[in-house]
Amino acid sequence: MDAAEFRVKAKEVVDFIADYMETIENRRVSPDVNPGYLINSVPKDAPEGPESFEDIMKDFKNIILPGILHHQHPLFNAYFPLGHSFASILGTMLSDGIGGISTSWAISPACTELEMVVTDWLGKLVSLPKQFLHEGGEGGGSIQGSGSECIFLALSAAKRHAQQNTAERAPRLVAYISCLANICVQKACSLGSVILRQIEVDENLSLSVEALKKSIMIDKSNGLDPFFVCATVGTTSCCSFDDVYELSEMCEKENLWLHVDAAYAGCALICPEFHYLINGKENISSISFNPHKWLLTTTECAVLWVKNKKSLNDCLAANATYLQHKHQAETTDFRNWGIGITRPFRALKLWFVLRLYGISGLQEFIRRHIKLAKRMKDHIESNHVFEIVGKSNLGLVAFCIKGPSKLTTTLLRNINESGNLHLTEASVNGRSVIRYVVCAEKAKEKDVDFAWSVISSAADGIFSARG
Repeated sequence: MDAAEFRVKAKEVVDFIADYMETIENRRVSPDVNPGYLINSVPKDAPEGPESFEDIMKDFKNIILPGILHHQHPLFNAYFPLGHSFASILGTMLSDGIGGISTSWAISPACTELEMVVTDWLGKLVSLPKQFLHEGGEGGGSIQGSGSECIFLALSAAKRHAQQNTAERAPRLVAYISCLANICVQKACSLGSVILRQIEVDENLSLSVEALKKSIMIDKSNGLDPFFVCATVGTTSCCSFDDVYELSEMCEKENLWLHVDAAYAGCALICPEFHYLINGKENISSISFNPHKWLLTTTECAVLWVKNKKSLNDCLAANATYLQHKHQAETTDFRNWGIGITRPFRALKLWFVLRLYGISGLQEFIRRHIKLAKRMKDHIESNHVFEIVGKSNLGLVAFCIKGPSKLTTTLLRNINESGNLHLTEASVNGRSVIRYVVCAEKAKEKDVDFAWSVISSAADGIFSARG
């Protein structure tokens, strides 16, 4: 394909994307296919010669699309928002088009410096202390591919720090999280070969600080080495918040690394009214959240800030001769801030989103989603069959049917099998709950009301069947 043909075909792809987004609400939310549907519909071997663009697009529409769960559909209310916007797509197109990478400053100075700029923009916007900024601080932010990577990197830095402080012996390291923390923390601890304690939650579904203190005391008495606490701001199951201030005071006293995982809810920190969620931020060691969840930025855009960049460099530095350059003493090389050496130009799409929407546009988007979630909460509370689980925070409402958990599980299955709405289930203290999350950028009140009609009708069906 030469440049002339690319111009034509690229326009066709752009037109398809625009049409897809404009008409997405006319599609079934979830795919209606069985395992193996695609494998049995395509050749067993790659083509010997080139095929036409027209044939590829035909197969894309007839084979690929039927197996897609449409995350941007206004009635997709599962998991968390999957960041998506025309602004981000434009930035991604340019990033892919120029093929820029940020392995080191010398390889593409703009890639490195723009990442520093946009992470500082975001850091200031969410009220992070100056220590966490590239601009005049000892730390800074970096864009990773996922929240899981951010957690693993924070844990790795904390582990190296703890090992250096107990150099006279091999430490037996212990990390602590809430029992409602995301499973990515469990994965990070497994990869890092450290012991993990899952601590009970209090009446607010927040990590119990008293239970944490007790667990730490017991571990110390048994010769173990507590070193890492992960606070969750916006749990996956019900969007509850750990008390960062209280945890930060305790971790400061115990000399523990405190990481704040705010994957979804951290995006709301761009609104000043939610800055209180990270009170105590002066004493945390690191924090991360995912613009690819709730800031309209496409996937692979999770931001990790550390108070001291040396903590990452100590455990991640990779300095081969062919990567050295004359400015490395005065510049940042992001290959030393993450797992990958070759890093895509992720900052460009976030830069496009921040500029094309502006702070006010993104704040309005967040606040509108929260208002729509409140509308669903009001619907649920109006029906005596249901109850809200937790406080129903931000754009998420967790609820269940009063009675045995199997009723809630059955309700969810019936809703999702209808193809009219897509929700997810979670467990809160052993109890099954359904999570309703406002996801689509242009979600409206009528979408919330329709979703409620599907939920309430499905519940009526369950109780009618039971007599």
